[in-house]
Amino acid sequence: MTPAPRALQRLALLGLMAGALGLAACGKEKDPTVGQQIDATIAQTEQQAAEARASAEAMARQAQTGMAEAADSVSTTVRDVAITTAIKAELARDSSLSAMDISVDTEAGRVQLRGTAPDAMARDRALSLASGVDGVVAVDNELVIAPS
Repeated sequence: MTPAPRALQRLALLGLMAGALGLAACGKEKDPTVGQQIDATIAQTEQQAAEARASAEAMARQAQTGMAEAADSVSTTVRDVAITTAIKAELARDSSLSAMDISVDTEAGRVQLRGTAPDAMARDRALSLASGVDGVVAVDNELVIAPS
């Protein structure tokens, strides 16, 4: 028994529809397999680990820089205290300056002398003594000559 032409048309139409659905399904992405999900998770974890490592390295560099700056600051402060102490010792050894009240402040090797001097010669002598101390880079002599 041969199928009727109408039945053949329907059969052909059903075949075409099945083929079209098959082609449409090929264009759609399939859900990832468990293996693909694991691979994606591993890749994401590796990326996050690399980012964390880079961040930790950057933080370590910042900490090293901060420690170096702190060490430099402490070193500068210690040098400044040594300079101030040496200048005060020099002033105390000098008979014309030892009785005077001279304030000595040092910051990064820059010395500031404040107070009064009995005369211009004593003022100049204080400047000379301060300038001769090792580590002094400049002296700001603000000593004033006391009225007689």
